[in-house]
Amino acid sequence: MKWLVLIHILTAIIGVGPTFFGHVLVRKNQSVGDLKQSLKLSKMLEFFPKIGGSIAVLTGLLLVILYDYTFSSFWIYASLILYVLIQVVVIGIVAPQTKKLNAWSSQTSLSDSEALPAETASILKKSETFYTVASAMGVLLFALMILKPVLG
Repeated sequence: MKWLVLIHILTAIIGVGPTFFGHVLVRKNQSVGDLKQSLKLSKMLEFFPKIGGSIAVLTGLLLVILYDYTFSSFWIYASLILYVLIQVVVIGIVAPQTKKLNAWSSQTSLSDSEALPAETASILKKSETFYTVASAMGVLLFALMILKPVLG
């Protein structure tokens, strides 16, 4: 069981962790060149939630099935809901904004040292807000994983 818990926690951190970098990547007051670099890094980070998050869900389900956890425990439901909500925010809201930014950055004629236009800066601000929401949910998710013996 200890190995399964270890794998579960590590993959959860790997899966949700990149969400916390979103604030750095979508920061305000970037130049065109900064945004292009941020978008490249963001693309590289997408790999970790896909693999880590999937393994975390599978190992979490195995822990419930194989050991004395039950789906009647509050922290399990809360953790699953938070995980799904994080995915909805990042994949359903932030990812489409990132696609717009990628399309803009590949078509812009602005030099890398120029400031971003207002519309592009607005998309960044919206993304930053949603990354803040996802990060807050991530903190709650990790808190539930740590405090589960007390809560459940």
